Amino acid sequence: MPVTDEMVCFSLYAATRATTQAYRTLLEPWGLTYPQYLVLITLWVEGDQTVSSLGDHLQLDSGTLSPLLRRMEQSGLVKRERRGDDERVVTVTIGERGRELRPELAHIPARIAAGTGLPDQEAATALIDTLHRLTETMHAATAERTVAPTN
Repeated sequence: MPVTDEMVCFSLYAATRATTQAYRTLLEPWGLTYPQYLVLITLWVEGDQTVSSLGDHLQLDSGTLSPLLRRMEQSGLVKRERRGDDERVVTVTIGERGRELRPELAHIPARIAAGTGLPDQEAATALIDTLHRLTETMHAATAERTVAPTN
């Protein structure tokens, strides 16, 4: 057995790659990327978002999110508007094409859930909870500054 098979980090990496590839294959007929799908899901479920809140929610920095939203806007998936009361704030709303895609993409979550091989929603929820805790503790661990060795 390769040493990488015993590493948590590699197992997470491999699972992430496999999941992203599954999304890529499922979304390809609509010409969507996985990050674009995440933006659409967020807007469908949570409604209009500021660019800042969308970035926080999806853990994407503005250098990644702005070009993504620009391409989505050009495709009619989303609309971006500056707020009248504060032009620094940009609100993202679902576009006409984004609205049309919702029923067409409704099967995606079930296909991904089936692909996990988890026996039921309870197991999926337990995995999600574990991954959230892992994310939080990793962020906390890397936030703690360690003293560099001096030699």
